Amino acid sequence: VQLQASGGGLVQAGGSRRLSCKAIGINFKIKTVEWYRQAPGNQRGLVATITSNGNTNYDDSVKGRFTISRDNARRMTYLQMNSLRPEDTAVYYCHLPGSNYWGQGTLVTVSS
Repeated sequence: VQLQASGGGLVQAGGSRRLSCKAIGINFKIKTVEWYRQAPGNQRGLVATITSNGNTNYDDSVKGRFTISRDNARRMTYLQMNSLRPEDTAVYYCHLPGSNYWGQGTLVTVSS
C-alpha cells in the first residue's frame, strides 16, 4: 500500500493551493481518507476527513476555507485550500485511519 501526496509549495496569504493524494494497492473506494498537518514544533493534527460515501468533516480552523474531495475512479483524494493564512504553513499528510499508512508529506508554506 502506498499513499503519494503532492501539490505543496509556496503561496501568498489569501491564495489557494490544491493537494492531491493517490492511493496504490488498496480497495480505495471503501476507504475513509484523512488529511493531517504538522507545523514546526507542533503535533500532527487532523484537518479533514472524507468517508467512502463522501461525507466530510473539518477541523474548525479550516471550515469554510478547505474542501476535501475524492475521485474513486482515479484513486485520488484532494484537499482544496482557499484563503490561506500564514498559520496554515505545515507539512500535510494523507492517511488511512486505523492503519499505519501515511503519505510522505507535502510542505505548504504561506507567506504573509
